[in-house]
Amino acid sequence: MRAILLVGLLAILGACQAQTKEETSMTNPVVTIQTSEGDIEVELFANKAPTTVENFLTYVDEEHYNKTIFHRVINGFMIQGGGMTADMQEKKTHAPIQNEASNGVLNKKGTLAMARTSDIHSATSQFFINVADNDFLNFRSATSSGYGYCVFGEVKKGMDVVEKIKCCETSTRKGHQDVPVKAIEIIKITRN
Repeated sequence: MRAILLVGLLAILGACQAQTKEETSMTNPVVTIQTSEGDIEVELFANKAPTTVENFLTYVDEEHYNKTIFHRVINGFMIQGGGMTADMQEKKTHAPIQNEASNGVLNKKGTLAMARTSDIHSATSQFFINVADNDFLNFRSATSSGYGYCVFGEVKKGMDVVEKIKCCETSTRKGHQDVPVKAIEIIKITRN
């Protein structure tokens, strides 16, 4: 009888753990980044970087990203966008947010992270997609040199689009390096 109860209890416990994993993934929002090169679907890690995801979704809901470009593309490193128009004008943003890079999520190929200046807590709207494992961008310590860049999402579909973008020809334009010669537009970002 005890053996039957134990087996039943283990089955219930296993079902609860599976349900918890399923609920966690269900609570993470998904967005589609519609670009001039194709669509990129991204799961946002609200469970790991809640402030960053809330900030990003605010810009999505306000249509801030519409008609911006990927203005910095470095093959073997990352593609960056979310703050510049096609004529290289920086869009107005909200106040910077706290850096959540200590969340344990690593800057691996296909992850989405916040761009920032040398100021640890300076991220606003600009983001980048890692096109390689960029371990040097990970949180190492709560210092200016070790804080890292907050990963807050991962590409679920459309990595082929990211791969296409990373290979584009770039040049220097209006004082900015690594700008695609042919503009790669973020047409819009929408919640799924």
